[in-house]
Amino acid sequence: MAGQMDPESVSVSGGLRMNFYTTTLCLAYQSLGIVYGDLSISPIYVYKSTFSGGLQLYEEDHEILGVLSMVFWTLTLIPLCKYIIFVLAADDNGEGGTFALYSSLCRHSRMGILNTVDPVHQGISSCRSEISNDTRTSLLIKEFFEKHKSSRIVLLLVVFLGTGMVIGDGILTPTMSVLSAVYGIKVKVPELHEDYIVVIACIILVSLFALQHYGTQRVGFLFAPIMTAWLLSISGVGIYNIFRWNPGVICALSPHYIYNFFKRTGRAGWSSLGGIVLCLTGTEAMFADLGHFSKLSIRVAFTGLVYPCLVLAYMGEAAYLSKHKMDLHSSFYMAIPEVIFWPVFIIATLASVVGSQAIISATFSIVSQCRGLRCFPRVKIKHTSNQIHGQIYIPEVNWILMVLCLAVVIGFRDTDMIGNAYGLAAVTVMFITTCLMFLIISTVWKQNVLVALLFVVIFGSLELLYISACLSKVHKGGWLPLLFALVILSLMSIWNYGTVKKDAFELGNKVSLDRLLVSGPSLGIARVPGICLVYSKVASGLPPMFAHFVTNFPAFHRTLIFVTLQSLMVPKVPVDERFVVNRVGPPELLIFRCIVRYGYKDVRDCYKFETELIEEVAEFMKQEAHSKEMAVRELSLNCMSAAAGNEVSMASSEKRRNHIKGGSAGCQEVSKLKEAREAGVAYMMGNTCVVASDVSPFLKKFAIDTVYGFLRRNCRRPAIALGIPHTSLIEVGILYQV
Repeated sequence: MAGQMDPESVSVSGGLRMNFYTTTLCLAYQSLGIVYGDLSISPIYVYKSTFSGGLQLYEEDHEILGVLSMVFWTLTLIPLCKYIIFVLAADDNGEGGTFALYSSLCRHSRMGILNTVDPVHQGISSCRSEISNDTRTSLLIKEFFEKHKSSRIVLLLVVFLGTGMVIGDGILTPTMSVLSAVYGIKVKVPELHEDYIVVIACIILVSLFALQHYGTQRVGFLFAPIMTAWLLSISGVGIYNIFRWNPGVICALSPHYIYNFFKRTGRAGWSSLGGIVLCLTGTEAMFADLGHFSKLSIRVAFTGLVYPCLVLAYMGEAAYLSKHKMDLHSSFYMAIPEVIFWPVFIIATLASVVGSQAIISATFSIVSQCRGLRCFPRVKIKHTSNQIHGQIYIPEVNWILMVLCLAVVIGFRDTDMIGNAYGLAAVTVMFITTCLMFLIISTVWKQNVLVALLFVVIFGSLELLYISACLSKVHKGGWLPLLFALVILSLMSIWNYGTVKKDAFELGNKVSLDRLLVSGPSLGIARVPGICLVYSKVASGLPPMFAHFVTNFPAFHRTLIFVTLQSLMVPKVPVDERFVVNRVGPPELLIFRCIVRYGYKDVRDCYKFETELIEEVAEFMKQEAHSKEMAVRELSLNCMSAAAGNEVSMASSEKRRNHIKGGSAGCQEVSKLKEAREAGVAYMMGNTCVVASDVSPFLKKFAIDTVYGFLRRNCRRPAIALGIPHTSLIEVGILYQV
């Protein structure tokens, strides 16, 4: 009957909707232990760091409430408005972070300089976007980047700098959060020596990094209850302090208190911004960790629990300080009621461990993206969840972070100096995100340039204000994130440069098949049973290392498959669009080319790769044979029609016999492929050694021969990353001077 709905379809629709809500709430719950840990523990050290410098002379109600007003509006403008509303909407097919923004820009314009294939021209469905007309401004911006190569280089270096700051943040966050929490014990045990506090912090850090191999999902379920208890505890303590000590702190939410704060404090107030900015630490993780969760789950968790709890915590602490100004340097723990001090201290210590998890997960994500785009040395990436694609664990990065964290804790010990470094790293990444968002809004979203400028003015001006205050403390620990970022930027730039030069050598020295066929008889090339997979970056022609091998050893397998792995500026490539198979040369040679396309977040299952590759080649043979059979049928119908009109020619008969022969040959090829695989599969790869020429300047020799050579020797070898058995590997060495 019209107007009635099928009850079964309604039930299915309702079930799917319920499943969606359940999944979202589950992810939101997990995100508390992964994404928001760092942001949620900032009340431990914000007021202490803010009043540690010149602001010690201004410890009055107006200054305390002015700091509260700054904290409130900073949390409202940056995490809530900028990230939750705008930045999360700029995701790259579910992926977040600095490289995700860069990837999106590269796909929608020619701003990219990375040596990757343009997926738009490769028919990747996940790269297709709605067609919309460019604005005059977006065209001008795109033309500027296309015309000036230096602008594209600068953009890439800015992205590298942001990446370096995120990784540097991954070193500073655990040290700052754990050390600040452990120092709280001195409130009750003031005679405890500092060495014991450092030892306790180091034990906690080692335990934290030892848990990482269990994966984000398990760690999230383990940490989420701790963070939930922490948020409820600090909000409860905050409400208690507001009503007990000073309910009037609610008035500090007015921006007028910010004006009074700077009017009274002047330069000392500006310098104190280096402590206030610590309330933002961990904000970037909301975007960088997006691949682990979903936009809706992150938004639900922040607006529903994290934001209101943080506001109540800061208000409660300010209310306590307004009546206990002598406790400014240990205000967080002193504001906890005596009855519940030890339970809250234990939760705070556990929460500090959880707080470190956000940036550690973000570091794993961004290193994975860089490796996928070949801007980072090859490392082992373990996918820890079958449901959530982005949940990964990188052993090498995990243990390096742990060693550096322990070094910072033992070397600095002072939370004020670590806080200076911590704040600069966090706010610099946010400002880089703001700059990239200007390009996203104007060229990808194609909005009016005034809208993009308004975004930069509102958020960028606030971030620049914080950066200026943090830079004034470079000599007091702020140099540390700059050093980390510079080292990581240099390593990524050198690795990308060496990789690009190696690929350029292969492309510039490729050999045509005709040349090989012409010289084949003179070389006496023999064909041996089996399949050989030849890996290279050459998508047309023959790679130089194969020609070099055949020249010295004139023999290769009866079935040759040239495999080209392409990294695309897209998170994921659909499985059914990953392989592109073509035939090289005449059919009797049994030579094929297979282009395998990966996104920077795709799982590269090395154990299934060989099987999938050969199956794709077999499927190509079947489709080719099927096409010939269809051509034969069409020709047969034409011949029958022509015979009825007495117009059958000898040429038509000969053409029909050739098509029939071709169709049967295609079926035979499939069986030959199976026999060849049973005979054995060999793998051929080039081992191109890139060195600087004798006339190169010293800096280039140091970068290529020393740094790139060291990274190349100590990172995971390509054969290991691809899961190639050592006994079946043929490596062809080539020396290339740049």
